Amino acid sequence: MASSPCGNSNFDSGLEIKTRSVEQTLIPLVSQITTLINHKDKPKKSERTLAAIHRVGQAVSVAVGRFVAVGEAIAAENQELKDEMGQACFEARRAGDAIAQLTDVGSALPSQLDGRVTVFSDRTAMVKAARLLLSSVTKVLVLADRIVIKQIITSRNKVLVTLDHLERVSTFQEFVQIFSQFGNEMVEFAHLTGDRQNDLKDEKKKARMAAARAVLEKCTMMLLTASKTCLRHPDCESARINKDAVFHRMRCALEQVIEIVTEARSCGENRILPASIYNGIKEFKSGVECLRENLYSLSPQSMSSQLEALVERTEDFTDSAYTSHEQRQAILGLCQLARQDTQQLVHAWVEAQSVHAKEATKDMEVAILKTSQSVSDLRRELHKVAVGRASDLLKVHGEQLPLRALKAAGAEGNLEEVAEYSRTLTEQKEQLVETCRLLCHVSGTEPLEITCIHAEETFHVIGPQIISAAQTLALHPSSKIAKENLEVFCEAWESQLCDMALLLREINDVFEGRRGDKRPYLSLPRPGKHLANMKTAKAVKLDAEEQTSMAKLGLELRLLSSDVDTEVEKWEDQEHEIVRQSQSLASMAYNMYLFTRGEGLLKTTLDLFHQAEVLSEEGLQLCSSLRTFSSQLVDEEKTVVMTEMEKLLALCQQLQMGAKTPVQGKAATFQKVDSFIQATRSILSVVLSLLPCCNKLNRKYKSERNSLSSPQDWRERQDASTPVKEEGALNTKNSNGFGVKSLEQHMAGLNLLESK
Repeated sequence: MASSPCGNSNFDSGLEIKTRSVEQTLIPLVSQITTLINHKDKPKKSERTLAAIHRVGQAVSVAVGRFVAVGEAIAAENQELKDEMGQACFEARRAGDAIAQLTDVGSALPSQLDGRVTVFSDRTAMVKAARLLLSSVTKVLVLADRIVIKQIITSRNKVLVTLDHLERVSTFQEFVQIFSQFGNEMVEFAHLTGDRQNDLKDEKKKARMAAARAVLEKCTMMLLTASKTCLRHPDCESARINKDAVFHRMRCALEQVIEIVTEARSCGENRILPASIYNGIKEFKSGVECLRENLYSLSPQSMSSQLEALVERTEDFTDSAYTSHEQRQAILGLCQLARQDTQQLVHAWVEAQSVHAKEATKDMEVAILKTSQSVSDLRRELHKVAVGRASDLLKVHGEQLPLRALKAAGAEGNLEEVAEYSRTLTEQKEQLVETCRLLCHVSGTEPLEITCIHAEETFHVIGPQIISAAQTLALHPSSKIAKENLEVFCEAWESQLCDMALLLREINDVFEGRRGDKRPYLSLPRPGKHLANMKTAKAVKLDAEEQTSMAKLGLELRLLSSDVDTEVEKWEDQEHEIVRQSQSLASMAYNMYLFTRGEGLLKTTLDLFHQAEVLSEEGLQLCSSLRTFSSQLVDEEKTVVMTEMEKLLALCQQLQMGAKTPVQGKAATFQKVDSFIQATRSILSVVLSLLPCCNKLNRKYKSERNSLSSPQDWRERQDASTPVKEEGALNTKNSNGFGVKSLEQHMAGLNLLESK
């Protein structure tokens, strides 16, 4: 291990742990071994201590025996790893037996001639056995991990072979047969890569994997309609271009997944993370502030060069045709100010060095503060420009005017209008591409930089694909499949715009210091807790068509949950019951959003119904907190809060009653899902209207709490009447699952190919 889970370098096995599953498997073993080693430090031990040591030693031995049995079974099934795995298992078993012998109280008793227990008399042997055990067990786990990687590679190879077959088919019948096989293989690949993505420890790799899998999800849907269009219109050049682009992008995404899981280096690795202004400013400020402790940590020339390199990167902003004159002047002015402050720092720095000062002088300290402030101001201005432009573009693109015009022109067979609106879309694409590049500069974290680059590449690729699909429809305006194909590519564009809106929120969160796990209030419903009222319900998953119809409603939940998060951040008292309960509601609503995408921890409709019941209970608790809060308010203020609270109460009671009502049949189940998500949306809307009002009133009455009940009093009263909940971290917002949810939807339409 590069770093042992217990943080003890004595147990360094020399193997780097790259996945959470391997790390979590090792932690209990490290804990037990640490217990044994720590007990060695006491020369005399009681019988109780001896018995505990003996139990731990035997537990380690038994656990190693079971572990080795699994490792040997894996070796038997994978001949290429048989020798390595066999040797690692042998060493693990030998080390486990040694620890069992060293902790055997019975063998130690005969040596107690002086009445003192001398078990563990050979400390060197125990440490050696512990090191060997950790090293061999880690090696077994890493070898087993190689099996997982092999499965992903094998699955990718099967997909590639079938992809080649799909590209060469010439008849609908052959296409339907092969695509059915391709669909099954993609589902298998989705599961394997999804598990791997969640297991990775490196956040950059997780982000790259999420980007590649997002491409595969969208392209699977595009591949189907583009191939069908090409088969229907084999002599159409624009249809062929459209199809070829999809196949090429899928192959690139498949290759990127393999690069990540095998850690292969490629020429694209350096392109993934270009030098961002955020990182440049961070490094520059770090160097400047280090001068306080070491005047000779770097040279004045290197600092000036570093600043000039930083200023040069701002040209992406100042050279842009879409940057306003005022914004350009503001950026240039801040760059010049940073230069001046840096020059003053260099001057004070050289003077300090000339008198052999050992620490920063007063003049240097002032210059350091001014230089740090000027580059921080520069970063703030760049962030404002990038985020402002992105927000403006998203508002403009929300109307989808060029897409609607392209669809209409294509359906009318008007090639001239298609060409005209294609130019408009191309210009918008260039604006979006450049904006993603600017967002990358200010995103603040490497995973978000990767997501920005993915968005940039997606807009760059999908724009021309929409145009070629529109050209095909214009050439064949009566073709239903050509029309469907254009719809699919337009939906992919709209989906990427939604993803960009979410990305923008993430970037703002980082800039404002709101990033992190702040949802400790929720765990999934415990098995059996809410099952009594659901005995006749059947746990089923939404099919692709149902997921598609839920997509818009789910996205509204996602945006509302983010808005609630933003509002609660404005509260000074983050431990206020209203804040905590609102955060919990937003988190549950977000889980429901993930469910509509076929992702997250809610896998079936029964899971969703359980979550809805928990959400209704939390909403009722919020109503109770609001009622208590309103007791300190005057008439008009109290009426406002109580009116909204009554709405919330009715919605939560409605949701709770619905959760207790069993349903039978597919249609009724889907209708219940739809009503639950709509009710949750309404609940969040009421909460969103209440939060700013309550926050304002809470601040207003803060100074009068000597005569009124304090928030602590409210919490104590609530705690007395509220059952204790099981807590568990649930942080699913980074989930980027790719469940091929659109694949089955289009598979269902394959039997209509000939009629189109």
